Amino acid sequence: MAKPNSKALIPATLIPGDGIGPEIMKATITVLNALGAPFAWDIQTAGMAAVSEHLDPLPEATLASIRRTGLALKGPLTTPVGGGFRSINVRLREEFKLFGNVRPGKTVIPGGRYEDIDVVLIRENLEGLYVGFDHYIPIDNDPHGAAISSGVNTRAGSRRIARFAFEYAVQNGRKKITIVHKANILKALTGIFLETAMEMAKEYEGRVQVEERIVDACAMQLVLNPWQFDVLLTTNLFGDILSDEIAGLVGGLGMAPGANIGEHAAIFEAVHGSAPDIAGRGIANPIALLYAAGMMLDHVERQDLATRLRDAIHQAVVVDGVRTGDLGGKASTAEITDAIVAHIQKGAGKAAAPAKAKGEAKAKSEAAAKAAPKLAETAKAQDAAKPKAAAKPKASGGRK
Repeated sequence: MAKPNSKALIPATLIPGDGIGPEIMKATITVLNALGAPFAWDIQTAGMAAVSEHLDPLPEATLASIRRTGLALKGPLTTPVGGGFRSINVRLREEFKLFGNVRPGKTVIPGGRYEDIDVVLIRENLEGLYVGFDHYIPIDNDPHGAAISSGVNTRAGSRRIARFAFEYAVQNGRKKITIVHKANILKALTGIFLETAMEMAKEYEGRVQVEERIVDACAMQLVLNPWQFDVLLTTNLFGDILSDEIAGLVGGLGMAPGANIGEHAAIFEAVHGSAPDIAGRGIANPIALLYAAGMMLDHVERQDLATRLRDAIHQAVVVDGVRTGDLGGKASTAEITDAIVAHIQKGAGKAAAPAKAKGEAKAKSEAAAKAAPKLAETAKAQDAAKPKAAAKPKASGGRK
């Protein structure tokens, strides 16, 4: 990874996504340009945009790009309904062995139902019920008379995500990990996860506190007293559910970024779906993807830029009150983007960041700016290149 103040641009794959994806990605790139972020973008397609062009929602060119860069920022993707297509997000995780899913939930806007929330959920990303081992059994004349699904958790996979979670806690000053499970009922499937994580905890004794919660009790306690939690460590399905609950504590999925981490690749994303009902209206909230970009900057050791980005968001959204409709405001996507850029240009967070040479910042900004026109073209092309109803599967705005 490039070190702070390095002049080398970092190759990264950029996937605009479906629905509101191109709009919020354009906003994010505009903000990153203003920061002088160090990425050299390779723009690729996935989701419905890729189906119309490649007949595959995850084309080989996109996979090859991520293999080359080992780093990606992606917008929300829509998996086509029918046609035998598997979840694109699950395919990406499996292809690049992205075993760790990090989803932070932190209060940004005060005055909501909950104040001062600061919880990080770390989710095992490759195993559990998401392995997709399910099938139907015919009964009498009903070919779908019964449905069976199997989950798989391994000792190795549980150990790997537990190690990742404890190292994350140590490196980020976190004090406690809560292991979430259902070992009282799913004694083997989640029992092995709990047992392995508790064994791993012994190596961090004195540095990180450890406790365990049954998943339903954890869900209730997140509502009653979320401040008791610091880091949640979960299996795949439980993490998917609880991370949405945590997002609800801090204003919704529009405030929820995510990182998918593997040994050789990392993909950063907004947690929310493609929201096709508001696509093209210019009202989408880009903050989740902006925060994901901040996590990406942290990942490449540009904490100086990540700090400036988060501070500019705070100044625009909290201090100035520039907010999209989902946050109780009336700002458009462009207006909130312009407000964040204005604070970056004023020097938001700059005092805490290392000084950078003007020539270096200009070079990086010019290189990143090349992505913006292509994103605008992607947004326009998406409407013009809709798959034909008779030949292509229907789209769903869901996510997994």
